[in-house]
Amino acid sequence: MRVCPAEAVAVDGASVSIVDEACIRCGLCVPACPHDAIATVGDLAKATALAAGGNAVLILTVEAAAHFYPNTPEQVINACYRAGFRAVHHGVLGDELVAAEYLKLWAQPEWGTMVRSTCPVIVETIRHDYPELVPYLAPVKTPISAEAQYLRQLYGADTEIVYAGVCLADGAEDVTAAITFQELGELLGSRGVAVNQQPQWFDRIPEERRRHVSTPGGLPLPVLQEAHQASRRFRKVRGMSGLSALARAVATEQGDLGFVDILPCEGCLDHPLLGPREELYWRRRVVGEAEPPRSKLPVLDPEVAVEVGTAFNFVRNGKRPPADAVEQVIETIGRAPSGKPWDCGACGYGTCAGFAGALLKGRATYRQCPPYQERRLGEAEREAAVDALTGLATFRVLKHQLGQEVARSNRSGEGFGLVFVDLDRFKRLNDSFGHAEGNRVLEGVGRELQRAIRLTDVAARYGGDEFVVMLVRTDRKGALRVGEVMRKSIEAMGLALGFEAGVVTASVGVAGYDPERPGTDVLEEADKALYRAKATGGNAVA
Repeated sequence: MRVCPAEAVAVDGASVSIVDEACIRCGLCVPACPHDAIATVGDLAKATALAAGGNAVLILTVEAAAHFYPNTPEQVINACYRAGFRAVHHGVLGDELVAAEYLKLWAQPEWGTMVRSTCPVIVETIRHDYPELVPYLAPVKTPISAEAQYLRQLYGADTEIVYAGVCLADGAEDVTAAITFQELGELLGSRGVAVNQQPQWFDRIPEERRRHVSTPGGLPLPVLQEAHQASRRFRKVRGMSGLSALARAVATEQGDLGFVDILPCEGCLDHPLLGPREELYWRRRVVGEAEPPRSKLPVLDPEVAVEVGTAFNFVRNGKRPPADAVEQVIETIGRAPSGKPWDCGACGYGTCAGFAGALLKGRATYRQCPPYQERRLGEAEREAAVDALTGLATFRVLKHQLGQEVARSNRSGEGFGLVFVDLDRFKRLNDSFGHAEGNRVLEGVGRELQRAIRLTDVAARYGGDEFVVMLVRTDRKGALRVGEVMRKSIEAMGLALGFEAGVVTASVGVAGYDPERPGTDVLEEADKALYRAKATGGNAVA
């Protein structure tokens, strides 16, 4: 969650899944998962069938030199031919096509702000999440899309094309099947081809591997040479986080930004699926040594015409939840003492609003939110301490407080009183008038008991229609007086609720704790007194 810029990781309890329609195939989640539970899966079965057919063309990107090392590029290409591919190209032609189109755009004097569109991860993120940037995308296809069109012009419109590269997003359009380098290795193995057993020289004339004006990814070399990184006409941005700042700059009309060279990482060699970032410079060296010298002449066939320009449309996918729904989730979580959202990031999202959006889309649960869990714990503790119906303390609290008071009484030598209250014939009342009326009576008893005690005393619901009141620093004589007040107030409360005389009454048992007799069970003594009061017919104090 922390690494996914598209918020495509869904969490439901112990289950974690990738939401396919939201995934932009950036690959950041794969190395970030400590359990190796995320795999990148392409169209391996389809690609294998196409290779077996003998007529498919393979686009094998130049990063293969690093993936298959120490096998040489010659061995890898020979193996692909042995597996059944009709031709093996290298993504260079697509880079050349796109670079030529960018040179035309660069030559135009006034284009204001233009965002690089060679990376499908960037393009799809903008189309889905930053529609304000769509008009600024350079109207140029991705290199793989351009090369696929070029190859179909070269070999025939019905040519099947397989893409093998680092990023499956590159092969999402205009190719028949897209696979990773790892899957290409599996394909070769299933076709009975061992890369390390291939000759270390090309056993047939290879397709064009040289560049003329392009650099890997499709930008023209002359542009990079002309526009240094401090240029106001050229801005280099790396990382998906740069999109939000770019969108804000465009929305607030902060002037022309020039050409924005934005990529999610430092090119395909820095892609998370290709290996640790610590090995980036090693990969660059391996690929650089495998790349042939530049051609002084164009490498594209002038007879093959391809339309490289394109237009990007908006995607109305309803991904952004309503603001009031997000606000409701934040209120459910609770706010920090400052009144602002917690924004602690412990849930995996940078802000509470981001978490709320994921939750509303079904990609997160409240279990991930520590402030919410802390709040629920507090509520649970309060619920365990307070009876929901009467507002009195629960038996759990009474038991704890009673133990504390016994210990205090033994130390100080001061006794305390305990009053046991039981409603008379409450089951008959429930059966005659219904549970709703019975609950009204119980609520009323809770109010009357609270009115009759001090802040230092404890009134608790013992269970059902039984109540216990602990009177601090009160002897049995004083407790009897309080018990009589409670009996009268409960009887009066019943009349106030509209019941006839004698329907709502209570029996009260009173006991006093004597520190001179530390082994006495004062609760049991009060219970015995209660039964004596009931034995008189009820509505009495004993």
